[in-house]
Amino acid sequence: MEKSINIKVKVWRQAGPKVKGMFETYELNNISTDASFLEMIDILNEKLVQEHKEPIAFDHDCREGICGMCSLYINGHPHGPDQAITTCQLHMRKFHDGETITIEPWRSRAFPVIKDLIVDRNAYDKIMQAGGYVNVNTGGIPDANAIPIPKPVADEAMDAASCIGCGACAAACKNGSAMLFVAAKVSQLALLPQGKIEKAARAKAMVAKMDELGFGNCTNTGACEAECPKSVSITHIARLNREYIGAKFKD
Repeated sequence: MEKSINIKVKVWRQAGPKVKGMFETYELNNISTDASFLEMIDILNEKLVQEHKEPIAFDHDCREGICGMCSLYINGHPHGPDQAITTCQLHMRKFHDGETITIEPWRSRAFPVIKDLIVDRNAYDKIMQAGGYVNVNTGGIPDANAIPIPKPVADEAMDAASCIGCGACAAACKNGSAMLFVAAKVSQLALLPQGKIEKAARAKAMVAKMDELGFGNCTNTGACEAECPKSVSITHIARLNREYIGAKFKD
């Protein structure tokens, strides 16, 4: 039998990046516990439109836990109180009747607010452009087994590659550090033969760009791993440190 709850939603509203924002509280009744969190916001926006009010701006795309665009800070947690999921995979059954749910955008200096719950995450794209790639001859498609790679190594590289670049790690970190994101992107290439050629330049360039964009330093609190929707391990940060220090020694 489908259940429903009555809730209050305390949402951060900000008309633009240079405008002072504030929280606004809305009441919603008879919200199905089977509804996703984003569906609840859709219902709230329909209500606001019917009342001739400005709907809440928020990011979303695939709604399948793949893209990471549904980046919301919910009750003090990136992507909400559940673990290893994105906001679009969070359901209203995780909340209680009569509860007040606080929704904020990512809180990081490197992710400025565009409007309401939408932030500018181009900083991650700039870090990737600095070195998160390999230069290869794409003239022909090599056989899948042309370069033998041990399965444990391939599995670890794939675990690092599962990072969707949503920004939850930086939002969760008390220092606003992007180390888990950078570490995952460095790791997925550093572990594989295709990424070995540029590994020194990659680590230096991506760390330098991260620092330039205003992200904080890592102090190993582990909040990034705890809040990551893909459970990317902080052991990749150790690999990034080794890659970076090794590259500096070569200099």
